[in-house]
Amino acid sequence: MEESVDLDVFWSQLESTDYVWVAIFIGVAVAPFFSAWKQKTSLALAMILSTMLIMFLRFFLDAVNIFGFEEIHLFAMIPALVTEPDQFHRFITAAWLHSNWLHVLSNIIVIGLVGVPLEQRLGGKRWLAVYFLGLIGGNLAWVAAHPNSFVPALGASGAAFGLLGAYMACWPNDEVEFPLLFFIRPWPIWIIVAVRLGLEVYQMYSIEAGTIGSTNIAHLAHVGGFFLAYALARPIAKGAPSSLDSTTTIGSSSSSESGAESIRKRAREKMGSLDNDPWMEAGKPLQAEAARILERLRAEGDELETRQAWLEELAEQTICPICEGEIFTEINGEICRLRCNLSNAHIKWP
Repeated sequence: MEESVDLDVFWSQLESTDYVWVAIFIGVAVAPFFSAWKQKTSLALAMILSTMLIMFLRFFLDAVNIFGFEEIHLFAMIPALVTEPDQFHRFITAAWLHSNWLHVLSNIIVIGLVGVPLEQRLGGKRWLAVYFLGLIGGNLAWVAAHPNSFVPALGASGAAFGLLGAYMACWPNDEVEFPLLFFIRPWPIWIIVAVRLGLEVYQMYSIEAGTIGSTNIAHLAHVGGFFLAYALARPIAKGAPSSLDSTTTIGSSSSSESGAESIRKRAREKMGSLDNDPWMEAGKPLQAEAARILERLRAEGDELETRQAWLEELAEQTICPICEGEIFTEINGEICRLRCNLSNAHIKWP
């Protein structure tokens, strides 16, 4: 008697328990980003944690092997299927699936060592934009080259190369700690790109020329992710915390302080003036404890940390001068401002 195979390729093939596992996978993948959003922490680190948690979840499912849910069938990039609208999710979800621990490790090294300093340059939202550009560019290149293939393609390598492409387009002379040529040391981005991208192109050429055998590595996806992010990174980076083509060294013990201080200096330049406050402008000057806190804020708020501390104190002691609703502190990067809980148009100060 032949054993039936549980196929989860199409949504119509899913059973009720499969939908539970779909919800679990989505919840596990999204949770680190929700935490990063709430705590105003790094989205690059959230991406690493999200990717690793999915890998652990898949390891658990493979080890137990009793649930019958085939996440590869449903979430991996299968070129022959993605022309259907209900299969478009594969362009995104494939990035959370990896073939083995070495595969996922090779990607999170790039996301961590290159992605984190790039996020400091771009800001979180722009960083996510170039990450997904690299991911989609890699998958589009792979689909274009293998339109009729039913072989699943996995991984975030296109996204990782997209980070390199974006960094190369905007700040090619930045130095980051990176394992390259048998050394872990600060390397300029352009050297990292020259070596990593050069190897990809060489391997593609060698496979086409027949000098080496074919592999299960999607080199074309790496190149596609790099070039799409490279092409669009500079327009995306306009208005980012760092000006284009400026130079810092990030991650080096000898020079990381100067790089961080450069970023903090730019943040201080965007802090905003404390001279005029929205309560005075609305004809409702602050009184008592709130007025005292405002005075301390103006006296001591020329540093990022002290300004944030006094703004948080002020948010607890006063209300919106327009609607008299609650106000809260909004932190974007290292910039802290007061916002109205009911309407963004009421107050954005300083």
